[in-house]
Formats: sequence, C-alpha cells, structure tokens
Amino acid sequence: MIATRTIDVVEDYHGTPVSDPYRWLEDDNDETAAWTQAQNRYTEGYLAEVDEREALRERLTALWNFPRQSIPIKAGDYYFFSRNDGLQNQSVYCVQQGLDGEARVLLDPNTLSDDGTVALSNATPSRDGRYLAYATSEAGSDWQETKIRNVETGEDLPETIRWVKFHEIAWHPDGSGFYYNHLPEPGSVTPEDQNLYSRVCWHALDTDPADDPIIYERPEFKELRFVPYITDDGRFIILTASVGTDAETRIYFRPVESDGDFVRLLDEADAEYQFIDNDEEKFLVITTLDAPRGRVVMIDLNAPGQAEWLDIIPEDQDATIELAWAAGNQLVVVVRRDAQQQILVYERTGDFIGEIQPDADDVFSLDAMWGKRGEHEMFLAFSSFLRPSTPYRVELPATEAEPLVTPAVDFKADDYVTHRITATSKDGTEVPLFVAHRKDLELDGSAPALLHAYGGFNISMGPHFEVRPLAWLERGGVYALGILRGGGEFGEEWHEGGMLANKQNVFDDFIACGEALIAGGYTSSDGLVINGRSNGGLLVAACLAQRPDLYGAVICEVPVTDMLRFHKWSAGHFWTGEYGNAEQNPEHFDFMYAYSPLHNLEMGASYPPTLVTTADTDDRVVPGHARKFAAALQAAQGGDAPILLRVESRAGHGHGKPITKQIAESTDILAFLSEVLEQKKG
Repeated sequence: MIATRTIDVVEDYHGTPVSDPYRWLEDDNDETAAWTQAQNRYTEGYLAEVDEREALRERLTALWNFPRQSIPIKAGDYYFFSRNDGLQNQSVYCVQQGLDGEARVLLDPNTLSDDGTVALSNATPSRDGRYLAYATSEAGSDWQETKIRNVETGEDLPETIRWVKFHEIAWHPDGSGFYYNHLPEPGSVTPEDQNLYSRVCWHALDTDPADDPIIYERPEFKELRFVPYITDDGRFIILTASVGTDAETRIYFRPVESDGDFVRLLDEADAEYQFIDNDEEKFLVITTLDAPRGRVVMIDLNAPGQAEWLDIIPEDQDATIELAWAAGNQLVVVVRRDAQQQILVYERTGDFIGEIQPDADDVFSLDAMWGKRGEHEMFLAFSSFLRPSTPYRVELPATEAEPLVTPAVDFKADDYVTHRITATSKDGTEVPLFVAHRKDLELDGSAPALLHAYGGFNISMGPHFEVRPLAWLERGGVYALGILRGGGEFGEEWHEGGMLANKQNVFDDFIACGEALIAGGYTSSDGLVINGRSNGGLLVAACLAQRPDLYGAVICEVPVTDMLRFHKWSAGHFWTGEYGNAEQNPEHFDFMYAYSPLHNLEMGASYPPTLVTTADTDDRVVPGHARKFAAALQAAQGGDAPILLRVESRAGHGHGKPITKQIAESTDILAFLSEVLEQKKG
C-alpha cells in the first residue's frame, strides 16, 4: 500500500483537540492529482492480476445488453419516453404520436460528448407537447444547463438557462414559457453560499434568460429551496419550500395569472407536506402532522386552519404513505406496509377501489409513475432484484396493469427467490432484510453474501433491479438489502430513530443484519461483504471502524467519512439537519465525533480487504472524503489485507454515469471480491 505524507494540523472542537493529518487531500491541486494517480496505478496493478477479471467484464457486458425503456409521459397528442438498445452509454429520448404511433428519437445525449459523460438529467414537455424543456449535466455534475427543443422540428430555441441544480420545470398552461428554480451565478455570492439563495424565475420562450424575472425569493432566509409546480387545472402555481434535506416542508401558492404576493399556506416547517391536487380552492395534501406515517387531508383555502382540515385518507398505523398522484378521477397512493410497497387506488372522496400489482410473482419496487387529472390512463414501472424495470399501463378506474414491453435479460430469474427475514438490533428493534439467492441454496454458511443498505434522509429502500447483483447471484452469492432506521419505510419515527444523536442506531441495525445472515446460515464472517453508497458509504465506513472482525470484505462507494467538516464542501451544508453540525454545536460534536469514520480508525488494527471508490468530478460528496479515509485506513492497517482506492474520472456522484464506466466499475468491484474472498478460503 501507499504511504501518504501527513501534515501537522490540529483543530479545537469545543475544547477537544482533533488531528487532521490528511487535510491536504481535500484540495484539488497537482500534488493531490499525483497522489490519486499513484493510488489508481496501485489499484489497477492489484486488479490486473485477478484471473477472472476479463470473464467478469464479459459477463457483466452481456447482462447489461438488453433493450429497455421508461414509462411514457403524455402531453397533448404525444407520448415521451427514454429508450436504450442495450449498451448505449446514455438512453435516448423519444416521442411518438399516439400510444401505437411510430417512435422517433427526439434527443440523443450520446451525440453531446465523445465519452458519453453528458447525460440528460431532466426532460419536461409543455402541456400541448409542442416543446420539450430538457436539462443536461456533464461528468456527473449536479450543475445543469436547460434548453428548449421544438418537438416537431427537433430544433433548439437559441436560449440556454444555466446555474440550476435539482431544478424542476413548471410549464405555463398556454406553453408560452415556464417557471423554474434557479441558483446564483458563481462569483455573485461567497463559495459557501453557492447552493443557497434559491429563487423561482419565469422564462418566456425565445427570450434571453439573463432577463428572466424573479417571481419569488426569500433572501432573508437563504437556506430555503423552492420547487415550482402548476396545478393540473392551470389555476395555481405551487411552491414547495424546504431547508436542505430536512423532511419538513412548506407550501406557498398564488393564482397563475396573478403577480401578487404568494400566500404562505403552510409555513411552520412542523411536518412534511406534499401537494397532490386541487378541487378548485380545496387542496389535497399528504402530511405527517399528527400522523408520522402520513395521511391525506383536504385544506379549504377559505378556511385553512388545521381544525378545518378534512381527512380523506386517515393515517394507517401499519402502512406509511410515500406518495399520492391524481390520475383520472382517482387518487393513486403508494404506501409501504411491512417495508414492502403497495399501489392503492381511491376515489377522491377516500373510498377504496383496489390495488395495482405487476403480473410478476416477485417482491417488487415501484420505479416510476405518471398520471394526470382527467386522463383515463396512467403508467407505472416496477422492478425487483431479479427482474428489470418494466413499464405498465393501467386503464382507470380499473386496476389491472398490462406491460407495455417486457425486457429480456440473459438471466434465469426463475432459478432464484427473494424473501424477507428479520434481524434484531442492539436495542431490540426488529430490522427487516430482503434476501435473494438460488432456490437450491444450502444454508450451511458456505456462500458469500453481499449486504447493502442506506439508512438515512427519510429515503425508503426496497428490492429494485441492478445488473451487478445478478452476476454476484450467478456465482452462488447471496444478495441482501437491510431496511435500517434513518429511512422512511416505517414513517417519521423510523427516520428520526436513525438521525442526529440516534445515528448510531443505523450502524447497530446494519451490524445486526450481518449477524443475522451469519446466524441463519446464509454466509460466514469470512464471506460477508458490506456495501453502501453516499450516506450508505458512511454506513459501511463506520461499521468497518466499529466491527472490523465481522466482515470478509468492504465496498465503500462515494462515501461521507469526515463528519466534522462535511458541511464545508459543496452540498454538505444541506445535510446538517440529518447529521448535525459539529463545528457549531458541542452536543453534535460529541455524538458525531464518536462515530465519524475518519476519526475512529485504530492504528495497528486488522481491517478486512476494502475497496473505496469515488470520482474526481463528484460535486455532491466531494472526493476529499474518500481520499482522506483511504489514506488513513492504509496507514492504520495492521493486517495484510489490501486497502485500495479507485478514483473514476468524469463520473460525478453516479447519476448519468455512462454504461461503459458502470461496467468497468462493477467489473473491478466483483474482481476485487473474487480475489479477496478466494484468498480467505485458501
């Protein structure tokens, strides 16, 4: 392994001195670039010796090579959807007139760069289908550029909107332009405020975006981020406002044709609020107020007080409402019951109609959904561990789902099974796992098991399709997904049980999942691999530091590892509501320092084989996290297991990553696991 130079940096946190010897690796300069190149050479040298590497690459390429498409979105007489022939780096965006019409390519992102690293990150057609507002991002960046394409001619209008992130397009009903959320131009604010001062602007077609008027902002509350939406009846513009990744939201509104002030309908940030639809001046909203698992209420704008709210779908103590969509004259509600999703259809009065289910006999997850008030059809996409995302059509108010296309993967899904088991966490909490494996698996502990999880930000997880686990399963492995606290699977209480001072619960849950797989005979300690990305990378890094004896190997992808300084970089300040702020709050420092992966490695300890991955253009979780952690782990390693760092170029945090890079990364991860797990057997 590579010895990394250290520097003498000690910072005082509320009376506690904290050393930061690898702080220089936060900087993107020539020395850091040379260090990164040396790490990549070392990693490549190790992986080049793995005999199965090329066979894995060939098999992953074959598994990835299947035609697939998204659900369609209807606008006017047109249907819009994305499609991939199999190995195209980026899916192409298509349009057709009528559901049975002939599809034509409207936008091919593969023509926008030589290496496939320019991705389509947003595509929103105008209501009449005449125009498409589309956003692209380069090298995985969160920054996007938005252009407008004439659907009939395929030509772009001359203007380009820049300096947008995580933005949404809200077309005016007449198609003359749209509302969008916008950030300050770099240099106009301090670097630490670059992702703040969100404002909503109006763009009229064929005009210079530099002249776009700001229709709403709150500079005195710079942390608020706004997302615009136009109601289906075209009457109101809705703004959803939030601070960072906090679950609590606000809802403002005003008539579309008004230039007056917005009404702050829900402005206390006392719960989560999701606008669904309106019946004239009555709003249908999902809220967690007095209902941690969610309820649907109707709020009359003429009498908006909480005492006047009408419950349309009351809270169910056994199911968490995740999403609701107005489609046809019904409400389609996504709930999660016992960690598994259900798609339920109701009358707008709250009367239950039925359940929408895919035709596959499997544990599924919902990938996408589209419907519209007044339309008789809606579209959904389902996937599972074993079957790829499949688009379905539903003719409302019936609930039968018919597949539009059925993707065919070179994988014998019928030879495998997915089921649910339970682990018991340190404090007695029952933690579900979804487990997939061959039907004829012998529970004798001899199989390797890949355990994945996330556990944060109120994000719910479920069995969904990825190619990499298929190759793992084919080789006799077990694939498991832990449903940890910090997520939203069991409502806000489950989320709060894994955030801020309760974050250690998430690590305890994950450790318990690993122990349950071993106790159940699915694997052994030598065969247990833990894996997570982003906040899940924090998860596996913390668990590596706390229980290095439990794992046979660790795959730590684009991780957050420095919990004392994460808020200083890029989007990190958005996460303080979830993690805390160790710099400003002494109580936060105490619990964050106690688990921060970078600060809890023990010199001379024997750590399992570990591969840390990141990308040099990741502007969400900056690569400094992975660089510092890899350097510290290499220095601390007292055993002989390899500690490798793999730094991808022009790949960002993962969204929009071209297929060629996905195959290369998955090849290296599986090759690493093949080598280190085989060595443990020997």
